Amino acid sequence: MCGRYASSRRPEDLAGIFEIEKWEPEEAYEADFNVAPTKEVYAVLDRPVKDADDRRPVRQLRKLKWGLVPSWSKTPEGGARMINARAETVHEKPSYRRAFTTRRCILPADGYYEWVTAAAERDLEVEGKKKRPRKQPYFVTPADGSVFAMAGLYEFWHDRTLPDEHPLAWWVTCSVITTEAETAPLGVAPQDGPRTLADIHPRMPLMLTPDRWDDWLDPARTDVEDLRTLLAPPPEGLMRAYPVSTAVSNVRNNGPELLKELEGPEEGTLF
Repeated sequence: MCGRYASSRRPEDLAGIFEIEKWEPEEAYEADFNVAPTKEVYAVLDRPVKDADDRRPVRQLRKLKWGLVPSWSKTPEGGARMINARAETVHEKPSYRRAFTTRRCILPADGYYEWVTAAAERDLEVEGKKKRPRKQPYFVTPADGSVFAMAGLYEFWHDRTLPDEHPLAWWVTCSVITTEAETAPLGVAPQDGPRTLADIHPRMPLMLTPDRWDDWLDPARTDVEDLRTLLAPPPEGLMRAYPVSTAVSNVRNNGPELLKELEGPEEGTLF
């Protein structure tokens, strides 16, 4: 799954990486080292500019709310639960299938956090024989330092209790697509700890390699079976993972120190 990630690149940097043509200068684009559900997040998408005469899709950097609210939903309350969409079923689930065909985006990140609980510890907890120690967070990121381009979907939701011109009348929300975690050895594995991504968690965000960015963002591509070919996992061995401070477990903590690599798991935590 993906429940927390880091995104620190500036709009100027993202513009060069993704060939972005437009972003709103009045919007505050700040680094976030502890992105959590319901927060506003940066998204790269291709769509016509509002009220422009030219209706061609323009690559934009937009701020969306993480937690997808389907357009047909009566209230936005379920968005916090819809932060992830499974690659295996995204084309058929009512909440995601319309967005999958026409409203795809990329959520740029430095990497994502995942918390490890060893299987033996889980078994002991179920049996009531041992109190669960703190989970050890790991940060998973491209081994070469490149951007982690997470496949995403976005959707519009209209609050019909407000006038159309009200600034809160329209919500734009998003979800991260996840896939099965890799079982091959990590590109760079920690000295003590998980050797594969699947050792950390059975799911992971679907990372799109640069050769898929244009096809994924193209709103003219609407054939479901064609689009499903873009959901194939990236080549193995591109990622590294390392332990970070348990401070990231508190969403109120935010800063570059959360990405600092530890020499090993913190005392009292797991691998």
